[in-house]
Amino acid sequence: MSNGSVTPTTSATATSAVTRAATTTAVVNLDVPGPRISRDLYGHFAEHLGRCIYDGFYVGEDSPVPNVRGIRTDIVEALRALDIPNLRWPGGCFADEYHWRDGIGPKESRPSMVNTNWGNVIENNHFGTHEFMDLCELLETEPYIAGNVGSGTVQEMSEWVEYLTRAGDSPMSKLRRENGREEPWKVKFWGLGNEAWGCGGNMRAEHYADLARQYATYCRDHGDNTLYRIAAGASDDNYAWTETLMKSISCLGCPSGPQNIYQGISFHHYTTGPDWDNKTSATEFGVDEYYRTMASAWKMDEIIAGHSRVMDCYDPDARIGLVCDEWGTWWKAAEGTNPSFLFQQNTLQDALVASLHFDIFHKHARRLVMANIAQTVNVLQAMLLTDGNHLILTPTYHVFEMNKAHQGATNLPVHVTQAAATRTVGDGEIARVSVSASVKDDSGLVSLTNVDAGSAAEVRLDLRGTAWRLGTARILTASTVQSHNTVDNLTAVAPEPFDGVRRDGDTLVLTIPPHSFVTVQLLLN
Repeated sequence: MSNGSVTPTTSATATSAVTRAATTTAVVNLDVPGPRISRDLYGHFAEHLGRCIYDGFYVGEDSPVPNVRGIRTDIVEALRALDIPNLRWPGGCFADEYHWRDGIGPKESRPSMVNTNWGNVIENNHFGTHEFMDLCELLETEPYIAGNVGSGTVQEMSEWVEYLTRAGDSPMSKLRRENGREEPWKVKFWGLGNEAWGCGGNMRAEHYADLARQYATYCRDHGDNTLYRIAAGASDDNYAWTETLMKSISCLGCPSGPQNIYQGISFHHYTTGPDWDNKTSATEFGVDEYYRTMASAWKMDEIIAGHSRVMDCYDPDARIGLVCDEWGTWWKAAEGTNPSFLFQQNTLQDALVASLHFDIFHKHARRLVMANIAQTVNVLQAMLLTDGNHLILTPTYHVFEMNKAHQGATNLPVHVTQAAATRTVGDGEIARVSVSASVKDDSGLVSLTNVDAGSAAEVRLDLRGTAWRLGTARILTASTVQSHNTVDNLTAVAPEPFDGVRRDGDTLVLTIPPHSFVTVQLLLN
């Protein structure tokens, strides 16, 4: 938070001096809970795109890279450390040209296809349904499968659900057993296509709403496997698309609430520069570009609020969940890489985008039930980058790890009593500090982000209602917002103990360095 007399620079260090630290004060009632923060807000996304699946998650059983049945071991270990709650697959745009039967049976017998969305490369289908479910079991995570509405059929999707989840002697369960899996899997989350307004068919909202009802009808609950069907929703702030999907299953003032046809509606929003067709570099940017990025990230709050207001009109009890199953930064592909593979570096800037998003997600936990960052490995705002045998944990990965305790916790509203000065960006203003808090069992977690590039921020939180003690405090920062991890420096941006926090009576007092993310554990009595 700048006090107006300090010009922010992207070379400010965590210990650089400032004349004054602007102050934010707020009240958090530890004994007045808000809604539960769904674990699934920390979800992930893996598409057949670039090096996300092949040369990412999946290296093949003959690879010199350590693996289990072709799945890269170090990636599994790194993601298990995040308590990854769910993984979306096979797309993305790829989902609406993927035909699941091509990805089962002996690998040598599987037909290939052309991945027309991502570089027109040949897809050999060696990573298919069984491999994905094996990956989910290794990760101990929930699978989220996106079905093919754009180029598929109702029967194809219905039979995929049956193949995965039905026991007994049905045609699809017999086929599954022939391919080596005796017992059905548990699959809860099911996407009814992807981006139907664009790569998923260029449909009108009204046409897609009818298809969503039809496809959802034939995606059956088999045995004790109950599906959570997610209709493909809007791009960004297209609230009319969301309203069309809500009207398809409900009405204004319907006494019985929405029909139980699909249980969730998605939307997508990416953080990027002002020109979608002329994206900027992930690592080479100035302070003005950095603040525009932060403004774009903050817009997520407005977008979720807008979709929620529309849904509240038709579903005041929030029975239908809002799902942001694609979010994150989208920059120009790294020099020397295939531009269709969307490989980008991941800097401290990306980490602060993620920390802002999680504060926003927590705030909207009543309606928002799932979010999936794009994507997990080697694509867009990745958790992990691979380079041969080397695995790089990105700054964004560390935000997920530091925030783990929020998963499944109860959100604690943060009541701001004094907001520090905002920063003007373009025609608007952005807050320089973001805070969220939660409680679970006998502990709490407070997460704080100072997005100001050159000034420290003082935050004073009045913690009321329950006795508390300070636990572990950690910080994620670096010398510049462009800092990132590489094979030669794996820990250029990594969490460290934080000593800029103290207790003053019942007030938690922090002085947060510029461009930093901090978490503070509270031990509750």
